[in-house]
Amino acid sequence: MAAVHPTSIAYSGPRWLAAWPVLLGLAALYGPTVYRLATGVWQSEDQAHGPLILAVVLWLAWSGRDAFSAATQPRPLAGWLWLLPGLLLYAVGRSQDILILEIGSAIPVLVGCLLALVGPAAVRRLWFPLFFLIFLIPLPGFLVDAVTGPLKQHASALAAQLLFAAGYPIARAGVLLHLGPYQLLVADACSGMHSIYSLAAVGLFYLHLMGYKNRLRLGLLVLAIVPIAFLANTLRVVTLALITFHLGDAAAQGYLHGLAGISLYLFALAMLLALDSLLGLLPGLREPRRVKG
Repeated sequence: MAAVHPTSIAYSGPRWLAAWPVLLGLAALYGPTVYRLATGVWQSEDQAHGPLILAVVLWLAWSGRDAFSAATQPRPLAGWLWLLPGLLLYAVGRSQDILILEIGSAIPVLVGCLLALVGPAAVRRLWFPLFFLIFLIPLPGFLVDAVTGPLKQHASALAAQLLFAAGYPIARAGVLLHLGPYQLLVADACSGMHSIYSLAAVGLFYLHLMGYKNRLRLGLLVLAIVPIAFLANTLRVVTLALITFHLGDAAAQGYLHGLAGISLYLFALAMLLALDSLLGLLPGLREPRRVKG
């Protein structure tokens, strides 16, 4: 006869009954926020990764649902210490139309709910989806402006050097590329902070799925994310320049422009996989992959 664990039974029913009002409250709070994102910033190229980030967070949360079935120790006081500041951030963000605060409030609100209903074990089990919510928050304009300018300068300079080395007639003036009869302006979306932000999300998600325990290997891969993203952005500029030169401006502004953006992510992920494989060959960094479901 199988052993019965009374603690699991005692917690599972009442906890889920108590969780339903909380889930409905969260839906009432953040349902309008998601709708606002879907009809607003997610329509732009800079924030097009938003729906994928949300889908990943939901999938990770569902994958970690076993955190709710185990007998744990709720911490109501600690939960309220997280929940109240989170609700205050939400109220300010919603009333003042500050999207960063409105979305960012979801992290302390969710942590507070988990602590109050389940306990610290659930927060530890779901730490990555909670952290990954950061990538739903639109970057502040002052940060984007401060970082994007230098990134565009360096990306356009490197792209011009690569095209010149390949024998193409190219000259550069700032972020303006003169390629044959065409003038190409390196836009924010092609090599700015937003693309590096979304590529960083892809890289961190990959590392989480791999489940590596070697801190040196993890650290090297994390440090490589930004250079890989920059190189991928530069190659996107080169690709669009070549499309413009050989097929015309209309082709570069059509579906091939979107295809180049998708290829950017695939290339960056391929580079991260290649670097990961190389690191796995080095002594002291080799370990089995623990792909998480």
